[in-house]
Amino acid sequence: MKWWVLHFLALRLLFQSGLSQTVVKSLPGLLGDLPFYLETGYIGVGELEDVQLFYYFVKSERSPKDDPLVLWLTGGPGCSALSAILYEIGPFTFNYENSTRDRPTLQLHEYSWTKVANIIFLDQPVGTGFSYANSWESYNMNDNVSAAATYEFLWKWLKLHPEFLSNPLYIAGDSYSGITVPMVTLQVAKGNDVGLKPKMNLEGYLLGNPATNISSDMNSIVPFAHLKALISDELYESAKTNCNGDYVDVNLSNAACVNDLEGVAKCLENICEANILEPNCLPQTPKSTVGGTWDSGLINQDRSLLLLPTPEAPRVWCRNYNYMYSYIWASDRAVHDALHVREGTIEKWVRCNETLSYIYTVSDVIDIHKELIKMGFRVLIYSGDHDMVVPYVGTLAWIETLNLTISQDWEAWFVDGQVAGYTTLYSYFPSLLTYATVKGGGHTAPEYKPKECFELINRWFDYYYI
Repeated sequence: MKWWVLHFLALRLLFQSGLSQTVVKSLPGLLGDLPFYLETGYIGVGELEDVQLFYYFVKSERSPKDDPLVLWLTGGPGCSALSAILYEIGPFTFNYENSTRDRPTLQLHEYSWTKVANIIFLDQPVGTGFSYANSWESYNMNDNVSAAATYEFLWKWLKLHPEFLSNPLYIAGDSYSGITVPMVTLQVAKGNDVGLKPKMNLEGYLLGNPATNISSDMNSIVPFAHLKALISDELYESAKTNCNGDYVDVNLSNAACVNDLEGVAKCLENICEANILEPNCLPQTPKSTVGGTWDSGLINQDRSLLLLPTPEAPRVWCRNYNYMYSYIWASDRAVHDALHVREGTIEKWVRCNETLSYIYTVSDVIDIHKELIKMGFRVLIYSGDHDMVVPYVGTLAWIETLNLTISQDWEAWFVDGQVAGYTTLYSYFPSLLTYATVKGGGHTAPEYKPKECFELINRWFDYYYI
């Protein structure tokens, strides 16, 4: 058989198996060649590999062979990995001073986590970012299926990149990924236990502003608002008494509780949930934050697309204006070509896909945390302390239910000699769980406090007490 026939067959088999990886040398909007290693590609998962998950892989800019390997899952569900790259922890972001509506420009990110870690940014679940499926049935997704697909992706990715098998592996994410990260971590641990090859060098997991117990997370909004002086002592005490401390599963016949919660909602209606210190710029549809059922809109903040302010129609600055640049940049055909996005596989790129066919099958992962801690893994949980989407109050509450020993009690941690937040170290030998607040941080913390979060993760990866 001719060599070119063999080559053609090999390429065909590779494509059919849903595996494709390409090194990206340059990006539109950023001058010159990339000063870091960027690989993009697809890996097929599920039955007949019908689901094609898109990823970005950035090697550590310090020591790729020694530094940790991190699988990063952005929240939502349905928020693109590109959002985490551009606005949180990735190696490049927008140069807002030199960007226009028609031509966004990029700059290197001084506090990228890729300076100290190899990171796989994954568009998950299917329908997120550039990930797609070949059949409509495969777009039907839930927490369990999403976690299983992510685990399969990681297993296949490591088979393709065996040089990273010995690196310490961490599963990480923020916001709604607080549900799926522990699930994926547990699958990795169990796969190792039953001898599945390749064995993954799992050392732990980390979560920022994580959804964990949906009811408890939402219930913590009222006490958080009281602690931040957004509602009065009198209203808080009345609501706590009349609602018996439960502001989510409300009996509508309890008129006193309903009345108090209407008062709470009125106090909070003009507050930015993602960071209570910032302007509330989004025109929002009425959504209760203190009662009713689980609403994914609490985690997914991209509720509408806004036009950037113009000289003729100036507006107060709003962080969400920054998100418009990602729609413009990531919808550019030149960007698709640079990233090697398969033509015709998605209708349009959105930062957070609110049209996912997604069923929330898991509302509480506290028991999974308990199981993982018993297995001896390292854990980092951090919260922006001005986040009202997943308030630190609720996160601390579920951590306390783990019944861990406090090795280092609540104390300040510092960056450049200034208090950057507060931290507590918990232990359950041999596991260690570090909890840290990020002072002034919102949802999620690295977007608001990039330098502080970089210092936090750098110290934790190097096994320093924060």
